[in-house]
Amino acid sequence: MAGRIGTPGQTVSRRLLAVLDCFDVAHPALTLTEVARRSGLPVSTARRLINELRAWGGLERLSDGRYRIGIRLWTIGALAPQQRGLREAAVPAMHDLFQATQENIQLTVPDGVDALCIEKISSARAVPTLTHVGGRLPLHATGVGKAILAFSGKELLGSVVEVGLARMTPHTITEPGRLAAALAEVRRTGVAYSYEEMTLGAVSVAAPILTLDGRVRAALGIVAHSRAAVDRLAPAVRTAALGIARATS
Repeated sequence: MAGRIGTPGQTVSRRLLAVLDCFDVAHPALTLTEVARRSGLPVSTARRLINELRAWGGLERLSDGRYRIGIRLWTIGALAPQQRGLREAAVPAMHDLFQATQENIQLTVPDGVDALCIEKISSARAVPTLTHVGGRLPLHATGVGKAILAFSGKELLGSVVEVGLARMTPHTITEPGRLAAALAEVRRTGVAYSYEEMTLGAVSVAAPILTLDGRVRAALGIVAHSRAAVDRLAPAVRTAALGIARATS
């Protein structure tokens, strides 16, 4: 449950953030009661904060009475310089990959123990996936996640293992030793694979987007039907990731 900070003495700003934190990809629209429950705030407090956010433009009310994030927050978020520059550099390369493959193309960045999807190109012909812009992906079970994890510090791997290597499908790597070996191969080749480890029927190949000093900034990936020979797509993904890295360095 989001929020859960209904403790005495909390600041108004923290309560406002608790309300906003209720909304995510899985919960894009919520009722007043749902906001109160997910934030841990009394209904009366949640109602007052929602009204303040509506007046400012941070939330808007739908015709069915539910609330969703308002355009003002989207406008502010679009100003984030790091992700804006990354997306602007990546989108042309993503379109090229999509035209060549007609499969899902994803751009993700590290966010705690997850990969956060900040851009995606797809079509009705592409394999269905659970990924949405703004959604999170597990680092241990996806191509983009492994690309990020392989080029991050040992501390992140330790945190991921500590949280637990959740089994998403029968093919998910859930043993720390096997995951470490897979990441070593990613570092050797510069590409990462996921074979039905996140979604049955879907495979992926991804490459890291690195800074000049070798830190991972993002990962670019293709998610395709399981019958696809993703190893043949690896050079294209790797080349595109290198081009994006050069454009943003």
